[in-house]
Amino acid sequence: MAAATASESDASPKNATVNKSMAQKKKAGASESSDKSEQKTWWWLLFGVFLALTIGTRFYNVTVPDHVCWDETHFGKMGSWYINRTFFFDVHPPLGKMLIGLSGYLTGYDGTFPFDKPGDKYNGTHYEGMRIFCTALGAAIVPMTFHTVWDMTSSLTASTFAAAYILFDIGMLILNRYILLDPPLIFFMTASVMGMARVSRLTQLSASFTTGWWLWLAFTGAMLACTISVKFVGLFVVLLVGLHTASDLWDVLGDLTRPISYTVRQLAARALTLIVLPILLYAAFFYVHLAVLNRSGSGDGFYSSGFQSNLVGNSLYNVSMPREVAYGAVVTLKNHKTGGGYLHSHNHLYPKGFGARQQQVTTYSHKDDNNRWLIKPYDKPVPDNITLLRHGDLVRLEHVATRRNLHSHREQAPITKKHLQVTCYGEEGQGDTNDVWVVQIAGGKAGQAAETVTSRLTFYHYIERCVLTTTSKQLPKWGFEQQEVTCNPNIRDKAAQWNVEDNQFDKLPSVNFQVYAPGFISRFLESHAVMLQGNAGLKPKEGEVTSRPWQWPINYRGQFFSGSDHRVYLLGNPIIWWSNLVFLALFLIIFGVEIIRYQRGSAENTTTRSSAVDENKWRLLRAGLWLFGGWLIHYLPFYAMGRVLYFHHYFPALVFNSMLAGVMLDYVTVRLPAWMRHAVLGVAMAGLVYSFVLFSPLAYGMSGPFSHEPNSTLAGLKWMSSWEF
Repeated sequence: MAAATASESDASPKNATVNKSMAQKKKAGASESSDKSEQKTWWWLLFGVFLALTIGTRFYNVTVPDHVCWDETHFGKMGSWYINRTFFFDVHPPLGKMLIGLSGYLTGYDGTFPFDKPGDKYNGTHYEGMRIFCTALGAAIVPMTFHTVWDMTSSLTASTFAAAYILFDIGMLILNRYILLDPPLIFFMTASVMGMARVSRLTQLSASFTTGWWLWLAFTGAMLACTISVKFVGLFVVLLVGLHTASDLWDVLGDLTRPISYTVRQLAARALTLIVLPILLYAAFFYVHLAVLNRSGSGDGFYSSGFQSNLVGNSLYNVSMPREVAYGAVVTLKNHKTGGGYLHSHNHLYPKGFGARQQQVTTYSHKDDNNRWLIKPYDKPVPDNITLLRHGDLVRLEHVATRRNLHSHREQAPITKKHLQVTCYGEEGQGDTNDVWVVQIAGGKAGQAAETVTSRLTFYHYIERCVLTTTSKQLPKWGFEQQEVTCNPNIRDKAAQWNVEDNQFDKLPSVNFQVYAPGFISRFLESHAVMLQGNAGLKPKEGEVTSRPWQWPINYRGQFFSGSDHRVYLLGNPIIWWSNLVFLALFLIIFGVEIIRYQRGSAENTTTRSSAVDENKWRLLRAGLWLFGGWLIHYLPFYAMGRVLYFHHYFPALVFNSMLAGVMLDYVTVRLPAWMRHAVLGVAMAGLVYSFVLFSPLAYGMSGPFSHEPNSTLAGLKWMSSWEF
């Protein structure tokens, strides 16, 4: 009995210790569960607040002004062409414009409004549906930003301020309220990053290969396809997601608790959803685009003759014309290179100082009567009998409308000084020996007959020993901004090949050319070649106000979206934009310092600071690194672009900078005492709200005198002399 009592007595303290430990764990678990529940409540509360504020700020007076604003003249018109199924040319892929057209069609717009120029009144046209659709896409960027930063940091503070930086930016508000490509572009880009962050988080939580994980992976791939299907700059976010995915897979490979087969499965899943799926969707969007736009329109001339033969109403659609080309035929000559125009002339002379003052010759992408040429022998009238045009023949080309002959001589071309000038010369078809050209068929043999559409012809000048070509350089206003045509001494010039497109000659039998119509793959590839060439050819027009990349982050100059009595001026909220730059610099400094300290082994001792705090620090810095990378990828390439650039090109990069600002604001305040942290965050949020209210007239509409004029109520907002509202 005594022994038993002693044993019980010895066990009692042990039991007490165990019970106490269990009680503490239970209490800690309950506390942790309570914290998570409270955090979840705050998450939904803040998310709901941002959702409500976003809807309120974005949709307030969204249909005002009721006239065409800025580039609505382009994208509203293109939406109309989708509704009317009219083919057109644009330098951007089709998805954004298809969605604009679809939104208009579903909301009662009939596609008849001309969208001629900014300022045109809509006058009862159902434009509202397209405006609201674009605004809805733009509005979704704010909650997606909140969601993205949460997944990357697990910080409500970072998520809140990242979303606030987007919500209260005047520039983002303006850009997302009109019929433009920017709302769908930035929407799909942000959705891609949101999917990227969610997939990474699920992978870290060991939720790979669950239904949710697969859905988010597929969602990310679909959003990538949509982004690049709106604009080619979508390639930037493809690059970002690709790099992030590679980083995730590297982490998976380093997890020694998993077999190598697990890494292979991860790689296969990413390849399927982030490579194969986007490619298939991208091709599908183009298939729909080409199927819908099946009627001849303003863009026909940018594409090859074979491409045009698919378009209902085009002169080549289901057309019958002579197979061979004969003397006496009236033809149009299309430059054979991708996007090449028609050989064209008009009754205007080159101005003084640009070669001989003779009739201008250009290439022009639109079909009209000034593209028609009569083929004549070089030394006699057109024969009455049928005489085919053959490889090696000497010919004259008479411009039908003006009855002058195609001509070259030893004068410099107007722009490309190393080439010779090409003109039209003579009267009533009479000229001189400088009108004589040798016809050569690519790969042709002596005596081979030239054929319509399929023969690639070179016109070699008999006297000057140069070839008729187009430089694709745009002439000034005196040349109606058409493309320069020259005679190039480099006879191997790839742009010197032409094909006969229209061939009018009654004496030869006609054949149907539908057999030469290309299939989808050929049209898909040609569409891309034409778009890429068109993008490269976008140069500033005379007198056009553009901007340079260095001006964008500092908010140097805005641009008018609407003039007249209701002025809307695209400008970033200066408090947000300038603090963005501060946080960019701060991130680089902090990240550099932390990396150096880590490498030298002098990071804070985990005995003095909890591992949770240290983990949180690196989580924020890792998120900041990817967001900084996103900003860099979406901003730096513009310095290398030769095409014309505008202020709005910066806004995809701005999204990443704003998210980075939220992350860094959390990082620098988390070490402060609670009361000081709350005070700093409160002042920061108040500053964002106040600056939004202060500059909101720029977004919702201004009237009265301009800021630089006497008695202007806007004078106090003109913080920089370069602002022009």
